[in-house]
Amino acid sequence: MFLTISTTGNPERPATDLGFLLHKHPERAQSFPTSHGTAHVLYPEASAERCTAALLLEVDPVALVRRGKGKGRGGAPDSALAQYVNDRPYAASSLLAVALAKVFKTALHGDCKAMPERAAAPLPLRIEVPAVPARGGADLVRALFGPLGWSAVEAEPVALDAEFPEWGDSRYVRLVLEGELRLADALNHLYVLLPVLDDAKHYWVAPDEVDKLLRAGDGWLAGHPERKLITERYLSRRRGLAREAAERLELVRLAEAEGLDVEDVDNAVDETTDTEERPVPLAQRRRDAILSALRGAGAARVLDLGCGQGQLVQALLKDPRFTEVVGVDVSVRALTVAARRLRLDRMGERQAARVKLVQGSLAYTDKRLTGYDAAVLSEVIEHLDLPRLPALEYAVFGSARPRTVLVTTPNVEYNVRWESLPAGRVRHSDHRFEWTREEFRNWAVRVAEEYGYEAGFTPVGPDDPEVGPPTQMAVFTRTANENNDKNQKEGQA
Repeated sequence: MFLTISTTGNPERPATDLGFLLHKHPERAQSFPTSHGTAHVLYPEASAERCTAALLLEVDPVALVRRGKGKGRGGAPDSALAQYVNDRPYAASSLLAVALAKVFKTALHGDCKAMPERAAAPLPLRIEVPAVPARGGADLVRALFGPLGWSAVEAEPVALDAEFPEWGDSRYVRLVLEGELRLADALNHLYVLLPVLDDAKHYWVAPDEVDKLLRAGDGWLAGHPERKLITERYLSRRRGLAREAAERLELVRLAEAEGLDVEDVDNAVDETTDTEERPVPLAQRRRDAILSALRGAGAARVLDLGCGQGQLVQALLKDPRFTEVVGVDVSVRALTVAARRLRLDRMGERQAARVKLVQGSLAYTDKRLTGYDAAVLSEVIEHLDLPRLPALEYAVFGSARPRTVLVTTPNVEYNVRWESLPAGRVRHSDHRFEWTREEFRNWAVRVAEEYGYEAGFTPVGPDDPEVGPPTQMAVFTRTANENNDKNQKEGQA
């Protein structure tokens, strides 16, 4: 099992700087024990103009079988002889990826105390791997490495036998990558994608593999067009781990799109307190009002947009007339709490078929949300910055277009009745605004007119004759004429 990493340079910036970046001296051959054999690092050439580092992994088939203990490819093939006679000593796989992580650990993290500026800068690189198992062929190799900034990705199929071309090609390719990239990025690409191409791992995939994947894929995996395939194959198709990785990667993608840190996006759950507002009777009244409105609208398939910790989803599932309930939230932590609240892992098959929790941002259109009878935005809009509100309006009313939309939001005029709330303060630290009754009505009427709905209004909680109710709810009902000018414009765009 063999790969080479080459770079070029000049007397001012010699190519032998590669030795500093890899933390392996070009004038020495070094050996490192691994769990399945021995890794050797040597330099076939080392000059100011060109330097090549080679990693040679000698696999011990007996150690591979003993450590496999019957698990994974290489540990439990179909026949006893195949345990010792297989492609593992020759073809790049997860064995080589693990050797990379051990031998070039510091370089993989992008650290170099001697030359930090060189570690942070792109280098002209050429990486060659003579034999890579590619389940998916040369096209998949190019699909995986092509979007990562390599100027050239060569995947030359290896013939089963050059003497008998009619036998066709094997499942192996000779891989050559060329381009100007940071050395750390190049190593991380190999670390993740070699096992993906082989579609197997020689060791048991534990939950910490998700952290390894996200760490190695930082900066490129979240936006990769083959993200789903990479995630599933790297995690050996373990559905729970693949789902966790997909949720975390989607959060990264949304944070990058918004120009925010992940922590700023994933803030729907207060770590120290339950976010269900007090007093509890108002929260219960709000849910009762929503349920009553949904029943009155005859809704059966319902979206809870911004579902948070799943209180409303739980209440909807108690009523059999709601045949499908989908909770949507941008926060992975909120969805995790909701799953625990609903006891999804213990739910019966029939009940589980009625509910789904989905990660997504309400600022973007989402085809998964179309075709539902009703959507609920309960205490959601006030968590958005006002400039982002038009995006939500189009995503819900223009794109998803359920027959009924329910929106609840605090009535800021009622805040004077909260003795514990200081004057001028909003009810929750994450509220970006709180509207008066008139402001809410003006917004609802405008949205209804623009997107072909009619808006009605319902007080939630005690309706104070001076300041109104603590919560205000708008009920949007889609009109028969759905081809309004606003929707036509947006659809053409």
